[in-house]
Amino acid sequence: MHPLLTVLILILDIVAITDILQDDAPSSRKLSWILLVLILPFLGMILYFSVGKNQSAH
Repeated sequence: MHPLLTVLILILDIVAITDILQDDAPSSRKLSWILLVLILPFLGMILYFSVGKNQSAH
């Protein structure tokens, strides 16, 4: 993987985790999303911003 792409994914994962921590969702939901982002960095981040963020807004 290209180093620049790796850095970009790392930055976006940090943004996702920061957003998760600032959410008003229950701690168990936050922990689940953080673990998903850490275990599957690129996919977890995409899933959070497409599915998880929308669920917490409702």
